[in-house]
Amino acid sequence: MRIFWTDSKYKFNRAIIIRSLIHPLNILIGVGAMELFRPTGEEELALIAQSGYLEFPPRLPEQPIFYPVINEKYAIEIASKWNAKDGKKGYVLKFNIDGGYISKYEVQTVGADYHKEFWIPAEGLAEFNENIIGEISVVHEFG
Repeated sequence: MRIFWTDSKYKFNRAIIIRSLIHPLNILIGVGAMELFRPTGEEELALIAQSGYLEFPPRLPEQPIFYPVINEKYAIEIASKWNAKDGKKGYVLKFNIDGGYISKYEVQTVGADYHKEFWIPAEGLAEFNENIIGEISVVHEFG
């Protein structure tokens, strides 16, 4: 369960709050956050909405890897060409993740030089969710 500051317009998870006790300025200036994107479809977005836009849902058995992407251009490409087909909608989500946490994963390039993503094993998604800073937001819709 996440613990949020209630007297601020900014929301931070408990890992950030605990670290801020050691380095109080980190929470004020956002040191260590990395902006990521996630292309997704309608079903996953509905599950994210059920969480209050705070976490990504568990992976299905046939989905062993969760792949947030590093740049918006790549996320738009996936959401518009793959998620938004056959009458379905595609979305690009934006969120921040603790930079110290995500740095333990290597950036994967899977095509063009801007096709960069992280590969998070499905069993590590709960820990990934605990390191999201603030809310997940929808920044683009296709279809």
